Amino acid sequence: MGFTWPILVLAGLLALYVVGVALLFATGRRENARALAGFVPDCAVLLSRLMRDPCVTRRRKILVGALVVYLASPIDLIPDFIPGIGLLDDAILVAVVLRRVTRGCEPDQLATHWPGPPASLAVVFRLAGVSDQQEASKD
Repeated sequence: MGFTWPILVLAGLLALYVVGVALLFATGRRENARALAGFVPDCAVLLSRLMRDPCVTRRRKILVGALVVYLASPIDLIPDFIPGIGLLDDAILVAVVLRRVTRGCEPDQLATHWPGPPASLAVVFRLAGVSDQQEASKD
């Protein structure tokens, strides 16, 4: 009985996510639909590849490990069953860790590890604060 609300909230968020991807696909924005559908898995692949890259220091690798433990833990700063903001702490921590880890690498290295479309990679660059460097490296 206690697990019913978190499951319902996660199912609702998943349904919204699927509807968003379907709407993008139906309106002919297939690249955007693919980018949205694959962003979270692409970020997971990026982090796993960066964990094996020498540009990431041991301290940053430990930070990613701590993030994985926190995400797997049932204890959160904001409980996940609170609608709307329950997953906010998880999203913020993922963004902060992704920013820390990617800041130690050159944009070209990030691009070689990124499995998704370039539009999604641009979001990662903005999150990491390396978009200006990336633009400069194109010139």
